[in-house]
Amino acid sequence: MTEPQVGIMMLGMLVALIMLGFPIAFTLIAMGVAFGYFAIGDIIFSLLVQRAYGVMANDVLIAVPLFLFMGYLVERANILDRLFSSLQLAARGMPASLAVASLITCALFATATGIVGAVVTLMGLLALPAMLNAGYDKRMSSGVICAGGCLGILIPPSIMLILYGAMAGVSVVRLYAAALLPGLLLAGLYIAYVMGRALINPKVAPKLSQKELDVPLGQVYWGLLTSFVPLFVLIMSVLGAILFGLATPHEAAGIGALGAILLAAAYRQLTFARLREAVFLTARTSAMVCWLFVGSWIFSSVFSLLDGHSLIEHWISGMSLTPLQFLILAQVMIFILGWPLEWTEIIIIFVPIFLPLLAMFGIDPLFFGVLVALNIQTSFLTPPMAMSAFYLKGIAPKSVQLNDIFLGIAPFLLLVIVAMVILYNFPGIAMWLPGVLYN
Repeated sequence: MTEPQVGIMMLGMLVALIMLGFPIAFTLIAMGVAFGYFAIGDIIFSLLVQRAYGVMANDVLIAVPLFLFMGYLVERANILDRLFSSLQLAARGMPASLAVASLITCALFATATGIVGAVVTLMGLLALPAMLNAGYDKRMSSGVICAGGCLGILIPPSIMLILYGAMAGVSVVRLYAAALLPGLLLAGLYIAYVMGRALINPKVAPKLSQKELDVPLGQVYWGLLTSFVPLFVLIMSVLGAILFGLATPHEAAGIGALGAILLAAAYRQLTFARLREAVFLTARTSAMVCWLFVGSWIFSSVFSLLDGHSLIEHWISGMSLTPLQFLILAQVMIFILGWPLEWTEIIIIFVPIFLPLLAMFGIDPLFFGVLVALNIQTSFLTPPMAMSAFYLKGIAPKSVQLNDIFLGIAPFLLLVIVAMVILYNFPGIAMWLPGVLYN
């Protein structure tokens, strides 16, 4: 068996072990060390130490624990119920007003936290009963929450974009600028869909009663001022500081963490127990991310030593693909990988396989990263994993079955594909803002 064939066998064994439920980070390290010992002997242990130190010394990754802390603290400050209530009042005259308010709340809260499970769970407890009690179709209501909760993967400041930037050597600042408009495009498609469906078939999203519509404007403005505005200012302060070059991503993440503390204190929700829990969850998640990076670097280094990348490169180059065909092939493969795997596994293990091929086809890694971030939405929405569906099922009323959730997700999954097609045909949606800000 040749070394490239050993590399492919290594990749296949990794996927099999992950699907059997073994921990991803330590499986990556174990496979890398085992096959690395076969390839280069004892040197693999020195490589392991160097990679672990390299991850700890990576300035880009400093932003990860700070953004996570900001998200966990905002999540525990009980801001979501105030935010949803104020947006519900503001959108009360629109078709499918509760669904629209839910999507805007999901987008804003997902942006602030970046934690899909937290957004889906909290919105499932808060918005799903409100929509069901108003007579909304349970499938559409489920799809709204599951799809809306995933928007934080794409809309900055996204943890996924930080990881991709560190893997691909792409500026996180440029990635944030490139992902902003596609993220808003996807959120806009979601809102347009629920409003259009409500106009075509009012039974799926009945109008609010006259009593619910007759709310004084002063109450609406006060609700927005005390819930929407503070969180929006926090997000825009962090994102604006990054995009306009006022701060690096990790400096802006520090601002966000401080802002989250001040926001929780302003709402009188800053207790020692909440602070301790946010710190613990941040440390646990950050450790997972860092070990994933150590494992991925070891695995990808050994995979390259075994010449696995060249085998894949020769296979793809032998297909005589155009750049567009390569992009479609890569995104289809990532979409299929999203069925059994989570986004962290796709970004850490499989995206690095495609990165060396981008230069061959003249594709900007920045544009490719935005497409991947858009595509990664599907890993939370497609069975059999579809983690957002399982998050929602865990807290949904018994009348909402898992099949209802999957059927409700399907139109939003189609909208993700529509957004990708639009981005393929109009790449300026992603590339215009980085060009304006940083050229």
